[in-house]
Amino acid sequence: MKPFNNFIAGEWVPGARTQQNINPSDTSDVIGEYAQASTAQAFDAVAAAKQASGAWARTSVQEKSDALDFISRELLDRREELGTLLAREEGKTLADGMGEVARAAYIFRFFAGEVLHAGGELIDSVRPNVRVEVTREPVGVVSIITPWNFPIAIPAWKIAPALAFGNAVVLKPAELVPGSAWALAEIISRAGLPAGTFNLVIGKGSEIGPALIESPHVDAITFTGSVATGKRIASQAVGRLAKLQMEMGGKNPQVILDDADLNVAVNVALQSAFFQTGQRCTASSRLIVTDGIHDRFVSALRERMETLRIDHALKAGTDIGPVVDQQQLDQDLRYIEIGKEEGANLVFGGDRLQRDTEGFYLQPALFTETTAEMRINREEIFGPVASVMRVKDYDEAIAVANDTPFGLSAGIATTSLKHADHFKRNSQAGMVMVNLPTAGVDYHVPFGGRKGSSYGPREQGKAAREFYTTVKTSYVG
Repeated sequence: MKPFNNFIAGEWVPGARTQQNINPSDTSDVIGEYAQASTAQAFDAVAAAKQASGAWARTSVQEKSDALDFISRELLDRREELGTLLAREEGKTLADGMGEVARAAYIFRFFAGEVLHAGGELIDSVRPNVRVEVTREPVGVVSIITPWNFPIAIPAWKIAPALAFGNAVVLKPAELVPGSAWALAEIISRAGLPAGTFNLVIGKGSEIGPALIESPHVDAITFTGSVATGKRIASQAVGRLAKLQMEMGGKNPQVILDDADLNVAVNVALQSAFFQTGQRCTASSRLIVTDGIHDRFVSALRERMETLRIDHALKAGTDIGPVVDQQQLDQDLRYIEIGKEEGANLVFGGDRLQRDTEGFYLQPALFTETTAEMRINREEIFGPVASVMRVKDYDEAIAVANDTPFGLSAGIATTSLKHADHFKRNSQAGMVMVNLPTAGVDYHVPFGGRKGSSYGPREQGKAAREFYTTVKTSYVG
């Protein structure tokens, strides 16, 4: 099997070794052999980006826009092919895979437009006969480190603004799911960028991460992943004053009030907690439900869970695919056991499932009679496991919702404008959803959280320029 190589300084370069990309729906299906970059190759990629950064920064806005538009159009043209690849390697359904590819395309299209909209300010000085110009310039070389759960969308929403604002890039995707990132890199390689402007290095973070974080040629680092890894990156990056942006964990609350429409409440909880196998940083694993609707909500949610079809990601009719790999499956099962040991009531699911193909299938799990102190309500599980906490009223609900070290996304199901407005203003989360799933965000508006969930400027939309550019103030006499 011909390996899929790294892309460094405009060339496809074999790695130090290769690693198989395995389909979690069918572990006998090897998607490909992907080259693993050496530490030296990672440093080579950074050096190539440094050398290319000036040429790309000076490239005309029309050429930049055309390159991003080229990437967008090819992604859309190939959404079924690439969506199938994504579903094979990550385990989300084909519909979700195709939707993610389309989202990546729209992100590149958005920033193709932003290139042309970039501007500055011309301001009168407080001194006579002096004018002030405020402009933005590229940061320089940006290291991009992405996770496995959105293997093409998250690279896209980091690469697109980085290139749009004139930076050079080194991308390190999660080694567990390199296929989608490689396919995106192959498209970018044909978009007309100067050699070295975009580089792809695949491999373990422990081996190639230091080059992307510690090199003095790296001006900025954008990372999405675990809190533990984020803290390690931060300690290294801040020590040398590199610009840093991080999106990390979540333990997102979904509040259900007595006055909620029951169907709406069940739908948002089901979508938030379990779809895409719960492997979303915006997923709701804490369902905070007031007394008056609690029993009806739990009964209705359980009935809906019984109808979910967990199967091969590419099989027609599948609602939820497998967990991404054995390690994540073991973690999910371990937390299910922890919940039982803590005294929570497992009212549905939590079993390892067998299907026609050998894969990492897990029945979504629902706990009731849980408290805020339990580990299953404090720690991110990152799987299809949700727990219900019973509260007496709205005031207790929002207090429990905010009682977490995380603050990415929060939702409320209610027909009360008063409670909805109060929740929007007082939720300690970066994103708030009213009668909508907590998982599911637009690409043209800011994305990010508070507390332990995020660090640095927001991602996506116009807010992205805060991280990928630096401000210059010029005085002219």
